[in-house]
Amino acid sequence: MKTDRDLSLPALLVTVAVWASAFVGIRAVGDTFSPGSLTLGRLAVGALALTFFARPRSTALPTGRPLLLVALYGVVWFGAYNIALNAAERDLDAGTTALIVNVGPIFAAVIAGFLYREGFPRPLMIGMGIAFGGVILIALSADNPSTGVETASTTGVLLCVAAAAFYAFGALAQKPALKHMQPVMSVWLGCLVGVVVCLPFAPALVAELGSASAHDIGWLVYLGVFPTAIGFSTWSYALKRISTGQAASTTYLVPAVATLISWAVLDEVPAALAFVGGVLCLVGVAITRLKIRRRSTPSRTLTTPAS
Repeated sequence: MKTDRDLSLPALLVTVAVWASAFVGIRAVGDTFSPGSLTLGRLAVGALALTFFARPRSTALPTGRPLLLVALYGVVWFGAYNIALNAAERDLDAGTTALIVNVGPIFAAVIAGFLYREGFPRPLMIGMGIAFGGVILIALSADNPSTGVETASTTGVLLCVAAAAFYAFGALAQKPALKHMQPVMSVWLGCLVGVVVCLPFAPALVAELGSASAHDIGWLVYLGVFPTAIGFSTWSYALKRISTGQAASTTYLVPAVATLISWAVLDEVPAALAFVGGVLCLVGVAITRLKIRRRSTPSRTLTTPAS
């Protein structure tokens, strides 16, 4: 019997590329669109782009618990995450924002510790300490004039941490939901939930579109089609086939790619101390992925990376 070829790795590489570009696009239109209206516009474009591929008229919609999971990640990830991220990038450059948001896997591990009773092993606690030490360094560096940031950047750092937590909640809720629907359908429904949540920002979006340039509107459409419709679909395709931890660990590449794109497009480079803090964040996340394996003799242990 012929089986479908697993394209998880190529799908995740596409996700990394378009999600990295999203940090740059959000930063580029931050002065034109407010956080809520940008989220609404992006999700509306994404939902429209996915309507044909999701085929809602010919595909059974989820009910019961799967539908509740869709509502959860639609509100938390597609709605709250994007609003927090958009607000954060008013205070921080794209590369720095991407570095902080990538502590999301730590929050996922903590949430899993509570929900799935996985506990809080030593690597998790050590990694958390290192990663959040990195966040503190980034916060200390964020007021550096060389980054071009003129507002209270500590607020931006806190918003990034909140966005990372929303990302973790969303990923953990989407994983079980994917057992009951196709990836494109899961993203389409998430976008629709996010649109409903963000409807109060519709008047602001209409007003801001009226004064936006063609360049800014182009970025808005790009954010809706590529990072949202395509990026979330390729992510969901991979997440359906591999573990949440494996999928999340691939996104460690996003900060580096986002920094390079931001440097080329916006001429923005994070401060040196932010780079150091970012490295600590990634090292901390990597440590949380370690597992302690016990040998046959109870007195000795071996720590190895998680598979």
